[in-house]
Amino acid sequence: MVSFDAGNYQFIPGVFQYSAGVRAGDGFEIVRVRFREPLPLAQAFPAVEAHLAAANRLPAAFCSCELRSPAPFTEAGFAAFNREYVGWLERWGLIRDGVNPVARTNVCPQVAPPGNVTLYAFSYTRPKTAGGPGGFVVAGSGEAPEGKGNYRDHAIRLGDRSVEGLAEKAKWVLGEMERRMTALGVNWADNTGTHLYTVYDIHPFLEREIVGRGASSNGLSWHFARPPVQDLDYEMDVRGVSTELVI
Repeated sequence: MVSFDAGNYQFIPGVFQYSAGVRAGDGFEIVRVRFREPLPLAQAFPAVEAHLAAANRLPAAFCSCELRSPAPFTEAGFAAFNREYVGWLERWGLIRDGVNPVARTNVCPQVAPPGNVTLYAFSYTRPKTAGGPGGFVVAGSGEAPEGKGNYRDHAIRLGDRSVEGLAEKAKWVLGEMERRMTALGVNWADNTGTHLYTVYDIHPFLEREIVGRGASSNGLSWHFARPPVQDLDYEMDVRGVSTELVI
C-alpha cells in the first residue's frame, strides 16, 4: 500500500494506466457518483471537476473511475488509449514519478455500445460524515495478469468458452479480487457492490464459485459487457463505499 496524501487515500500500485485498488485514508470516506448518461471523456472530466468543486474537493480526491468503451481494443489500441487517458490525470497532477494512484474499470457493452469511450461513474474521497469504514474500490481485472507486456499470451484458458473454461477464468478473477481486497484490509463481507462483466453464461458456476465464496453477499450486478482487450472474456470489480449518487 502506498499513501496518496494529496487525495486522502492509499492505493495498491498497479500498471501505468491504473492502480489495483484504493482505500480511504483515516478520517475520510469514499463516495461513488454515476452519471445518468455516460459522458465522453472530453465532457466527463470537466463535469467531474465541477462536481468536486461543488463538494469542496480538489481533483486530487478523484480515486477511481469506471469507463465504457465501444468495443474491445487490440493490444496496440489499448496501449494508445491508455496513454490518452493518463493524459487527463496528468493534467490534474495525479501522476507522480510515473505512478498512477487511480483505480479503474473499463468494459465494453455488448448491446448499444457508446460511440466513444465514456465515463460511466467515478469515486472520490471526502471527510467522513458519519462513523463506520471509510471504504475501498478494487479495480477491474480480466482473466490475465497485468504488467506482462500483453494479455493474450498470459490469458487463462485463452479462447475457451466452455463451462469448464469460463469457470477457470472466473476462479482466477475471483482470486485476484480477493488478493487485492486482502491488500486493502477488507473482504467480501465489506462490499457494497460487486460487478461482473461478461457476455457468456455464468449460471453453471454461479452458485459454486461466486455465491459460495461470498462474492454476492450484497448482491451481484451482471453487466452484459466484455473486458476492454480482445481475447478476454470475463471481468469483475468490487467496492465498499459510504455513499452512492446519480447525477
